[in-house]
Amino acid sequence: MTMIRPFMPADMNAVLNIWLEASIQAHDFVNSDFWHSKLNLMQEVYIPSSETYVYEDAEGIKGFFSLYNNTLAAIFVNPSDQGSGIGQQLLLKAKSLRNKLDLTVYRDNKKSIKFYQQNDFTTIKEQIDKHTGMIEILMTYNPTDDTRLTKN
Repeated sequence: MTMIRPFMPADMNAVLNIWLEASIQAHDFVNSDFWHSKLNLMQEVYIPSSETYVYEDAEGIKGFFSLYNNTLAAIFVNPSDQGSGIGQQLLLKAKSLRNKLDLTVYRDNKKSIKFYQQNDFTTIKEQIDKHTGMIEILMTYNPTDDTRLTKN
């Protein structure tokens, strides 16, 4: 059985493993030591302070997303399961929980930028990530914004 459900403390190790593997793979332009150095903060600060949901099937947890207010703070799918629609399902669930979503994504993470654009996120601005010094893009999903272009 496949489901997206609220995070439980027993999910922590699976979520951290997915986050670390996917972060290193998606952000090969950032030294992997950086991601390893953030594991403790993910476990003790970021996940506990977020509204997190996991995608689970009979084999276990395959992905997750975290919301902090109206920010999509994290959305990650196990690298071996990427391209199977899990990220799409997670994003649809996140959109169903908020009227508006903001996120940041590294400019060099072309695959994720394309994914967000295909899912109706628009670019607001570029800025420097204070943690890595890399350029990131602030994107928003706001279906009630009348200035958004609609797809035909």
